[in-house]
Amino acid sequence: MNEDINPQPHQEHDEHHIRLEKIKKLQDAGVNPWAESTPTNSTAHDVLTTYAPEKESEVYTLAGRVMTVRAHGKTAFAHIQDGTDRLQIYIRQDVVGDEKFNFFQHMIDIGDILWVTGSPFKTKTGETTLKVLDFKLLSKSLYPLPEKFHGLTDIEVKYRQRYLDLMSSAETRDKFKKRSKIIQLIRDFLNAHGFIEVETPMLHPIPGGAAARPFITHHNTYDMDLYLRIAPELYLKRLVVGGFDRVYEINRNFRNEGVSTRHNPEFTMLEFYMAYQDYNVMMDFVQEMLKSIIMQVNGSMQLPFGEHVIDFEKPFARFSPKDALIHSRKVTHDELKAENIDATINKHQAHVEDKNSSLEVKIYALFEKLAEQDLIQPTYIIDLPIEVSPLARKDPTNPHVAARFELFVAGMEIANGFNELNDPFDQAERFKEQLKAHERGNVEAHQYDADYIHALEYGLPPTAGCGIGIDRLAMLLTNTTSIKDVILFPTLKIKK
Repeated sequence: MNEDINPQPHQEHDEHHIRLEKIKKLQDAGVNPWAESTPTNSTAHDVLTTYAPEKESEVYTLAGRVMTVRAHGKTAFAHIQDGTDRLQIYIRQDVVGDEKFNFFQHMIDIGDILWVTGSPFKTKTGETTLKVLDFKLLSKSLYPLPEKFHGLTDIEVKYRQRYLDLMSSAETRDKFKKRSKIIQLIRDFLNAHGFIEVETPMLHPIPGGAAARPFITHHNTYDMDLYLRIAPELYLKRLVVGGFDRVYEINRNFRNEGVSTRHNPEFTMLEFYMAYQDYNVMMDFVQEMLKSIIMQVNGSMQLPFGEHVIDFEKPFARFSPKDALIHSRKVTHDELKAENIDATINKHQAHVEDKNSSLEVKIYALFEKLAEQDLIQPTYIIDLPIEVSPLARKDPTNPHVAARFELFVAGMEIANGFNELNDPFDQAERFKEQLKAHERGNVEAHQYDADYIHALEYGLPPTAGCGIGIDRLAMLLTNTTSIKDVILFPTLKIKK
């Protein structure tokens, strides 16, 4: 037997050595500690939900991980947990036989995976339990589970060894099941509204579709640098050019930027596009979709999140950045006037890349610094500066702002959408401006994508597009304040 079976840096302890000795004994006796799969016909959930006194003669066969063990002379109780629920099992020496019972007592540990078959009954305390007729060790665990199985208290272990977190915390398991349901409901909603799901490249020859710093890699055969995608936008709009009028993708984006409770370098986005619609229709559509999802997941339109209750029943508010600032009462109307804006910027230490930026850009910088985090109830921010919207059309009534919205809930940006810029000449000029910014050292600026311009020259119909952060949406619907708690394997610094 290989004593170096575990390459991970675990603290050695007596329990580990005891289990290694048990494995040796099992192998010497011709028992494989990691046996072949044995057929099952049920789950723990099946047993718990279908139990009735008249069914006590039925035989259920299932498998799961041993979570607790209590021995009482010639009987033993244990709980096994599968992917559906946790079930108590009852083992009697006179039922399974002396040899099997002795095997259970001396060779089975908490954490082992068992195959069991038996009939259900109710204990005196009213707990549905499976009286075991036979069992088999399927997989031996070399380590005990987290103490008391009430969940990991070490956050570092919780994220690095998510499998332990999932084993020990029903809350964590429920959170990720809910995340899966959210994604499925999004697909159902979009499919029901005539959208088709597609996949676009993860490796891009030119980074684009969002203002972000990309990860760079290299393809040896082609001897060319490639970029992990920061957004699928430009490829999805190529598909709209090609005739896919309603299209969406749910997949990963990668951005080489800071890590926080709301940012992970690898994250999941929904992006979707509707030809022949505008951003006002898109705002109504997003509102309808979110309400549908929240009702099906939460069972109510009032969603608890931290110390707040977020009301999705009411129509979502709509503010310009200026209106949101004034509504926040952190600045006055006069402080946002052109003659006072620079003093206001300095007073609140808001970041503006260029001191010669437009009034709209400066107001937006103040909005990001002062008002964004206070948008608790669902709120659309509209009339964003055209300078920070290089892929959006100008508002037809005001050339200084984009026909664009951002949706904020609980102080987080949840969605971003706009009327897509389909004028190839305008888009080319904006790419050139972005390219100049990139050459000046702005690593987040767009680069010039000549092929995308060429696609626009064939004609992109009037189109509205939107991106929704799946991880942040999952945070909202699971009352979670850290993005790491809704990503199964968040990006972590290598442990030295």
